[in-house]
Amino acid sequence: MADEQRPNVVFILTDDQGPWAAGCCGNEEIRTPNIDRLAAAGMRLANFFCTSPVCSPARASLLTGRIPSQHGVHDWLREGNMPPDAARHLEGQTCYTDLLAEAGYACGLSGKWHLGDSLTPQHGLTHWFTIPRGASQYNDAEVIRDGKVEVAPGYLTDVITDDALGFLDAHRDEPFYLSVHYNAPHSPWTGHPQEIVDSYDGCPFRSCPQEAMHPWANNLSRRALGDRELLKGYFAAVTAMDLGVGRILDRLEALGLRERTLVVFTSDNGFSCGQHGFWGKGNGTLPLNMYDSSVKVPFIASHPGRV
Repeated sequence: MADEQRPNVVFILTDDQGPWAAGCCGNEEIRTPNIDRLAAAGMRLANFFCTSPVCSPARASLLTGRIPSQHGVHDWLREGNMPPDAARHLEGQTCYTDLLAEAGYACGLSGKWHLGDSLTPQHGLTHWFTIPRGASQYNDAEVIRDGKVEVAPGYLTDVITDDALGFLDAHRDEPFYLSVHYNAPHSPWTGHPQEIVDSYDGCPFRSCPQEAMHPWANNLSRRALGDRELLKGYFAAVTAMDLGVGRILDRLEALGLRERTLVVFTSDNGFSCGQHGFWGKGNGTLPLNMYDSSVKVPFIASHPGRV
């Protein structure tokens, strides 16, 4: 197939973003102009479900097309992320990035992996910029670049975006696939750009009712329920990430690639910020829960002239 017929793909995956946490999803309080812009130029699926309301299993399902009982990742991965006990949890399984690489695409990862052996590029991804484990601090965070752990100065969301833009510039003349896996809006809900945090000072947070404590709620809920500063932090993490989405869309347009690029935006699992009386996702309660806010995620696909 000629290159002009082979669409590029940019797959943007956020972490713990509730299905309610975007303006285009009906939230009038949170500011996500670039996610909304993407939805306006594409298709938004209002009832899109993850296969598991917790990180690693959902990510494995996205890559393999298999449910957790098939791919074998059943919970977030506490072990096996880094040497000396690094384990490749999708070893021997086919991911769609393997197929894209075989088809001649340049395949890259900018952001979170959390599927084992974070040091080593896997599954056709030759550009490999990630974080060592599942979660991270947001400022001066540890990252993995060229197989080495280093500290990246600045705000992690911007660091991931910068790396993604570098990939786009480097591969503008060939078919490419890029995963942009933001850590946002995963905890911690502190350390986000202060001007964005402050901009939510007057927000009533009607979209996040702090309901009576759920009888199964975990310890996080006991700390977070009713805490306006944490709500401001969660909203700020989303808005700061939205700015990164805008920079990616702007760069695709500046490079003349937007018409030839499928952009997909989604999250690994949902999240509750007080809805149902707890903070968290599927494991925000014990026993585990299957509330819509846990198992549904935002989903947008946009390809000008096609989607």
